[in-house]
Amino acid sequence: MDNNYASYKEKFKDKILVITGGTGSFGNAILKRFVNFDLKEIRVFSRDEKKQDEMRRYYAKSNVKFYVGDIRDCNSLRRALQNADYVFHAAALKQVPSCEFFPIEAFKTNVLGTENVIRECINLGVSKVVCLSTDKAVYPINAMGISKAMMEKVLIAESRNIDKNKTVICGTRYGNVMGSRGSVIPLFLDQIHQKKPITITDPNMTRFMMTLDESLDLVIYAFLNGNNGDIFVQKAPSATLEVLAKGLLELLNNKNYPINYIGTRHGEKLYESLLGKEEMVKAEDLGSYYRIPSDTRDLNYTIYLDKGSNLSTSESDEEEYNSHNVNRLDIEGMKKLLLKLEIVQKSIKLQYEY
Repeated sequence: MDNNYASYKEKFKDKILVITGGTGSFGNAILKRFVNFDLKEIRVFSRDEKKQDEMRRYYAKSNVKFYVGDIRDCNSLRRALQNADYVFHAAALKQVPSCEFFPIEAFKTNVLGTENVIRECINLGVSKVVCLSTDKAVYPINAMGISKAMMEKVLIAESRNIDKNKTVICGTRYGNVMGSRGSVIPLFLDQIHQKKPITITDPNMTRFMMTLDESLDLVIYAFLNGNNGDIFVQKAPSATLEVLAKGLLELLNNKNYPINYIGTRHGEKLYESLLGKEEMVKAEDLGSYYRIPSDTRDLNYTIYLDKGSNLSTSESDEEEYNSHNVNRLDIEGMKKLLLKLEIVQKSIKLQYEY
């Protein structure tokens, strides 16, 4: 990442960091990187007491605290957020098919839950809040994406009227985190382990490819550089699901392994977008990242009707930033990226041991 290890380690010294949804893949990645920082406390907030117990045993650090609670419940949130300095808000319902069947539950967690987190942070004087969003929030067609798009709107709306010297609320948006819980790579590896064919929805379906460490770097970059209402996006490569599967099989010396094509699931798109065309007009190119600044206009529309605005999307030649039109990985490029994943490294090792 652009900001080196020492520069941001100092920012967390003697601070209290709360991670909502902290028992997920992101929370575990945060703990692995931050557990030896000089933080006063790292508070893991989630509903999953079993995973909390596993993490408590694994890390066994006196400054890592665990809070059982739900972001839908302000009382449980308030306990976890008391005297906190920073919050990384990762709690969400993320599975596209389950959100399709239970859209109100997605709304309660991803929208109302986020509103609870943000308002409690403002009330309690939390210095910085980073909310994690997804590419599915751009031109959303499924309940998960729609709820995350609304989450971003809540973030921006709440950030408009707060004192930046007291609380800063910003966000990140990224695509598939490779190897994270619920993602397709663990599924493929499990199918191979059970000697079942790999199942692919659509071989031409493209997705952005990002490692867990890169998603963490993006959140830290937003934390260090974000202003109220900003959303940060990493410039990520993409690949088809077929290239992903074949790259994985080649690494495991299984080139001719059977693949079944099963068709798209509920609410899936052929490709995902990290920035819409309208956002590309105003996005700031930061090298490895894009910054989407908040629209700071208020409800006084008269001045725009009378004077107009120099910001136009209709005449722009900008394209949306999607997984079909960005740098597309071939099998060799995919293999290099896969080799960065611990779960893949372990599978290769097991393969050679047998």
